[in-house]
Amino acid sequence: MGPGGDGTYLPVLWDLTRDRAARARRRPAPPAGVLLVAGALLQGVGLPFDVTVHLRVSPAARARRTSPERAWELPAFDRYDDEVAPADLADAVVLADSPDRPALVLQGRFA
Repeated sequence: MGPGGDGTYLPVLWDLTRDRAARARRRPAPPAGVLLVAGALLQGVGLPFDVTVHLRVSPAARARRTSPERAWELPAFDRYDDEVAPADLADAVVLADSPDRPALVLQGRFA
């Protein structure tokens, strides 16, 4: 999808039901199309996104909103915040401690 790309994309990478790689075929993007990629821990790994938006949730809010069965994930998000600093890499940051009252912070070329 990016500069020099062939204008196609994979609509899904992982089959959550079967817990394996999806067997999806590439699809052509419409002219002037926009591809949104959602996922945790994606910044700082060299993916060439044109624009990035980071949904920032504080460690305290994450701990409050994470179920006990998924609490084992919390150290990974804390380490990601410390080592990658995704809010510093993003073009825009949404402060999402209170999902009903998000706040937008523009950075870099959008500030």
